[in-house]
Amino acid sequence: MTGAEVMLATLRANGVSVCFANPGTTELDVVRAFDAAGDLRCVVGLQENVCTGAADGYGRMTGRPAATLLHLGPGFANGIANLHNARRARTPIVNIIGDHTSWHLPYDAPLASDIESLARPVSGWVHRIASVETVAAATAEAVVQAGRKGGQGATLIFPADFQAADCEAAAARPVAAAPDATASSFDLQQCVQRLLRSRRTVFLLGGGGELSGLGERAQRAVARICAVLGSAASAYAETFPARSERGKGLPAFDRLPYFPEPAREVLDPAELVVLAGALPPVTYFGYAGHPSLLVRAERLLTLSLPGEAAADRLEALADALQAPQYHAPAAELPTLAEGELTPAKVASVLARSLPAGAIVSVEGGTCGYPFYAASAAAQPHTTLTNTGGAIGQGLPVAMGAAIACPDRKVVALLSDGSTQYTIQTLWSLAHEGLDVVVLIAANHQYAILRNELRRGGAALSERAAAMTSLDQPRIDWVGLAQSYGVRAVRAATAEQLAAQLDSAFARKGPMLIEMAL
Repeated sequence: MTGAEVMLATLRANGVSVCFANPGTTELDVVRAFDAAGDLRCVVGLQENVCTGAADGYGRMTGRPAATLLHLGPGFANGIANLHNARRARTPIVNIIGDHTSWHLPYDAPLASDIESLARPVSGWVHRIASVETVAAATAEAVVQAGRKGGQGATLIFPADFQAADCEAAAARPVAAAPDATASSFDLQQCVQRLLRSRRTVFLLGGGGELSGLGERAQRAVARICAVLGSAASAYAETFPARSERGKGLPAFDRLPYFPEPAREVLDPAELVVLAGALPPVTYFGYAGHPSLLVRAERLLTLSLPGEAAADRLEALADALQAPQYHAPAAELPTLAEGELTPAKVASVLARSLPAGAIVSVEGGTCGYPFYAASAAAQPHTTLTNTGGAIGQGLPVAMGAAIACPDRKVVALLSDGSTQYTIQTLWSLAHEGLDVVVLIAANHQYAILRNELRRGGAALSERAAAMTSLDQPRIDWVGLAQSYGVRAVRAATAEQLAAQLDSAFARKGPMLIEMAL
């Protein structure tokens, strides 16, 4: 076996079943090795940020790492934005970066770069393979490291000569991962006492896996606790959760608002803010007149850190408070929308149409915020949001989720500006025949920037309007999608959107709907 074959065999032996790849010349022996890789699936992305975003979506839905295969430092750099988002989501990912042959590196060829320095800010572990004999051990350790700290990026730099060299086949072996040594402390009685002393409490729930603060068990436990505490307690999801279970049968917890003014309206009156898998809330940017840290340390109670089993501690807390059993709230779908599309009508139509078990990848505030609020009464579903703010995440994350969960319908609810960052994902959706419905809020502007510019009552200047416009020329989303091999239609009214969603959900394969706003 070659070093590349041993690497792929070791990945598979350690539970990695998918690799999102954009290879180049220095990864050709890995490409050849896929011929002998058995059921290790290789999904090609036309741009590296597609691959890294897809690995993020896959990891969020499975809790297991996918691999990425990227070309040298510049190729890895192209994928850093979505690795930044994945780091914020605590997603396990194994990145494999091909490099020049070890004997060629001293000559500073045009594509040579300091890969380690590029990788460290978005990786919890970085390792350069120094010989073919260490390939198997390094690969197995990368998988272990990807699962550390609740999930992180583990990056392997793989020089081309060690990919091609002969290697002992027996080295491909599974490695048992030891649990992380550190965990936050939990004093149940102290938590009970602080809750009972507080005259007003806000729970802030962090998203992630099934045991996170936004898993089903945790949300039900928080609802039980709030029932004991009465009107003095409320709960919110963190503003951009990695994963949140949502819909009928679950509490209707909204997200903490994005802008500091409404966020402070929620948090300032609270004597106690309980963090269940969430970090202390900070403003998204530095806003004059507002503290960066929205809640001072003395008002915080950390029940569990991100990546820990918040559900277990919340259930223990509910039981200690002798909270009643959970009863699902009455859920009423939004009224049937009619007429020209607006963000609120899009949210209403999608909430009413969404099939049970769907996964919704949300990027963009235009329709994302209205949908999250409207979706409390929708069929049970999972929502994935942009955890790190680097745009171009929504479509690749939907792709990765579709590969992770082929039996579930996936919806990508996106804005037009950010989707252009990783538009090449459409080709991969068509190439793989993935069951993803793409909804584009086509308002032909960077609406979030215009909202920021108008903060404090400021007028939008002519130059600022031109710099945030996507109107000249307008993007033809239907034609663009069709050029990538994806079926596409346009909706201008709520009635048209409802009919098109029914059609899209009734069949397999990717489809794009341009929503004219």
